[in-house]
Amino acid sequence: MDMSHASAAASAASVAADIIETDAVIIGAGPVGLFQVFELGLLEIKAHVIDTLAHPGGQCVELYPDKPIYDIPAVPVCTGQELTDNLLKQIEPFGATFHLGQEVTSLESQPDGRFLIETTKSTRLLTKTVFIAAGVGSFQPRTLKVDGLDKFEGSQLFYRVRNPAQFADKNLVIVGGGDSALDWALHFVQTTENKPESVTLIHRRDGFRAAPASVAQMHALCEQHEMQFLIGQVTGYEENAAGQMHMIKVTGNDGITRRLPLDMLLVFFGLSPKLGPIAEWGLEIERKQLVVDTEKFQTSIPGIFAVGDINTYPGKKKLILSGFHEAALAAFGAAPFIFPEKKIHLQYTTTSPKLHKVLGVETPVFD
Repeated sequence: MDMSHASAAASAASVAADIIETDAVIIGAGPVGLFQVFELGLLEIKAHVIDTLAHPGGQCVELYPDKPIYDIPAVPVCTGQELTDNLLKQIEPFGATFHLGQEVTSLESQPDGRFLIETTKSTRLLTKTVFIAAGVGSFQPRTLKVDGLDKFEGSQLFYRVRNPAQFADKNLVIVGGGDSALDWALHFVQTTENKPESVTLIHRRDGFRAAPASVAQMHALCEQHEMQFLIGQVTGYEENAAGQMHMIKVTGNDGITRRLPLDMLLVFFGLSPKLGPIAEWGLEIERKQLVVDTEKFQTSIPGIFAVGDINTYPGKKKLILSGFHEAALAAFGAAPFIFPEKKIHLQYTTTSPKLHKVLGVETPVFD
């Protein structure tokens, strides 16, 4: 072999080495995606899980980690975080590999029937089956539409609180009328750690979408001069000589625009779900949801399944418990792609020694 052929072969081998080969890839690490790991695991199918967030839990953890959930069977009440933690514990025996903080950018069918997936972090996976459990898509914050304001994002403009300490001793303005805006306003006013110098809440009207108790608490704190509440909309800003935003313009319902000094601006207009690259994968879509059958929740492309809020079918209900049911049938639907020569029998975790071995538990002995 001459040097050029040797170099080409080495390069091809390097590319192949970069590709992770697997039986199943789950896109989305919310509750349904995590339970999909479990259902696949019972069939001895190991999965790789990809999610745009830096942590598992999906919208349960991102939107309401501390809010109570009451409709999980046999669990009278749990928070989004508790549900996620319990699911992670439940899937521990199956050794799923997580690729977090990255989004799938491409999904391409291969001549051998498998699918090549690539992410924003250049992770490449070659898989026999794909399970899309992406909720209602990736969540993007609804932004404040003021020309030029976006250049301050990450330095003075924020759409999420990741590090409360960065707001310590700052003049903080919070914009929004939902639970997130009220919850964070109350938190920053009442906290003893990382307390801002001042807190001002701005909402376009006096009516709120937040819990009434939170609204009442906010008004009480305003009366005690612990914080301020202004009715209006942010319509502009001013920079100082150093190029920092030091003033925002707030236009009230009376048509008058007032100038308000600040150091940091927190905006909570909610999160907007977007299908993103999923819309480009050639799957049948109806009203931004993936059309599936109700036998195995397969999409219009064989080998690609969709479970949870991302899918649609007659009678569809967007409930976590519905997603769990879909994940079970999707796992059985995928098994023939992974084990084409194997007949899959339904077994019960209560009585099956084989499943007990998979789960790493002892088979109980009954008298």
